[in-house]
Amino acid sequence: MTNQNRGEEALAKLDREIKSRDRAEKSKPLKVSLAAAAVILALVGGIWYLATQNGDEEATTASESTAPTTAEAPEMEPLAMVRTTPLADTVTCTYEPAGDASREVSTPTTENVPATGTVTVTLATNKGDIGMELDRSVSPCTVNAVEHLAEQGYYNDTVCHRLTTSGIHVLQCGDPSGSGAGGPGFQFANEYPTDETDGAATSPVIYPRGSIAMANAGAGTNGSQFFLNYLDSPLAPDYTYFGQISEGGLKVLDDIAGVGVTNGAADGAPAEEVRIQTATVG
Repeated sequence: MTNQNRGEEALAKLDREIKSRDRAEKSKPLKVSLAAAAVILALVGGIWYLATQNGDEEATTASESTAPTTAEAPEMEPLAMVRTTPLADTVTCTYEPAGDASREVSTPTTENVPATGTVTVTLATNKGDIGMELDRSVSPCTVNAVEHLAEQGYYNDTVCHRLTTSGIHVLQCGDPSGSGAGGPGFQFANEYPTDETDGAATSPVIYPRGSIAMANAGAGTNGSQFFLNYLDSPLAPDYTYFGQISEGGLKVLDDIAGVGVTNGAADGAPAEEVRIQTATVG
């Protein structure tokens, strides 16, 4: 399946979900709430942001016309950021070929991947250092991939191509092409929290300030792109959480968000370029 096909499929699925929600709400007594509408708009905007439009991990925002206006505010809990049942000490990972790599890199190891402990990765950017503590216990295959990419210099001299300041609050990085459509030439399955739902419908959750998650174009399409939540972001639990941003890193992100998006938009390239100069493990 091509990048465009995956993007179209993701958007079609979202459209079906929105229409189904509209039909369900019309069967309830009318309970108009401006506050509720604002929450739903933020949620839908967040989900559309992380759905692919024209690439493996490229994102888009929702139009306001798609947001229901009669729904009650959904109950959203913060992501627990810990598994219900711990994994074994090691796991086996699978990384499938997926298109051309934006930058030449090998495939990560797949056997005896550690599922305990943490890995520290520091993104040295032109705006300051962003420290990340990656948690093997929740998403070992994701941490294994990101650690491998960092060690091989995949993230060096790359821009963080997208900043969103409304609905969800994220800086998205990890594509050497800078287009938002690039990847490492392999893809892998979603981990926590998606793999704990067994595909069942679940309520949206809050990806809290300081959390790190993978961008994707649907289940099983994780590659190299990730997003840094500098404020709480309401999303369906369809994005693999795998670590935390340091306090110093959050201050850097606050400054980046404070400058805003190009042309004063709520979503797009940062108004001032954010470039990862090096990504260092340890």
